Amino acid sequence: MEPSLEAVVGALRARGLRMTSQRRAIVAEVLVAEGHISPTSVYERVRAKLPGVNASTVYRTLDVLEEAGVLSQAQLPSGVEYHRAAEGDHAHLVCRRCGAGDVLPAEPLVELIRRERGFEADLTHFAIWGLCAGCRRPRGR
Repeated sequence: MEPSLEAVVGALRARGLRMTSQRRAIVAEVLVAEGHISPTSVYERVRAKLPGVNASTVYRTLDVLEEAGVLSQAQLPSGVEYHRAAEGDHAHLVCRRCGAGDVLPAEPLVELIRRERGFEADLTHFAIWGLCAGCRRPRGR
């Protein structure tokens, strides 16, 4: 279940953050975003509504939202991106040659690692690099 704006604001206040209009706008933007969202995108969207917003406030607020369990971060070829934690853990498959990407649910990988190694993996910040099916095909076919 997705947290409400007020629930997230309350959690941030409990961590000692003042809830300025800028922080509130950042949280609101994150909660309505679909899929992955970059810090730059959040900054641009919030700046369109609040021209005085500072980029460092966006970055710090995204970090706190991750610490609070509202967001998960992934390091993708395009840079750091976030998605709401409620959207589920997943791994990113990224082709080194063409840059194509795909998403893989993390649970089967977590279970395999747990079963084979007894290790509890955290795959919330996870990208698997390799070659996609199209790039693996021999050239000239």
